[in-house]
Amino acid sequence: MKSPILKLLLLLALPALSFKNIDNSRAKRLEVGDPVPQFALYDQNNKLFDVKNEIGKHILVIYFYPKDESMVCTKEACSFRDSFNDFTAAGAKVIGINSGTVASHKAFSEHYKLPFTLLSDPGNKVNDLFGVKSVFFMTGRETYVIGLDGKVAFKYGAMMQGKEHVDQALQYIKNAKK
Repeated sequence: MKSPILKLLLLLALPALSFKNIDNSRAKRLEVGDPVPQFALYDQNNKLFDVKNEIGKHILVIYFYPKDESMVCTKEACSFRDSFNDFTAAGAKVIGINSGTVASHKAFSEHYKLPFTLLSDPGNKVNDLFGVKSVFFMTGRETYVIGLDGKVAFKYGAMMQGKEHVDQALQYIKNAKK
């Protein structure tokens, strides 16, 4: 009699025990007004991108996404592609980041003709600097708008609404320009 109940309790508790990495509560979450963390990562062309060289030159739209070629991530990336001219006209530079390899980013970029920078973050070190929360076994999906002053001006998070990240970031930038 106890055995089925214990098995059920174990099955219900197992996900919480298995996903101990989903609790990023110890990592500081970047908030509006915080300075962007300093980082340098390689892009899809194996060129080093150093954020300190971009501060003051462009508004930065930095978005973290779980995986190249996945359904929601592809929809998000293609939405950024389709709105790329609007971001550029507003003085913004779009940058996607995840733990995928330079080669994976190159293939993803070429497959969908993505005109913006994709950065490889092995080990999710930059992801952790921003305090992006993981959801179950995947890294999170969050977008940050970094102002010319190098501080977070806007942030948006929604795991399953990739296109909303694009819409929200672009709307924020357009409203801030008024």
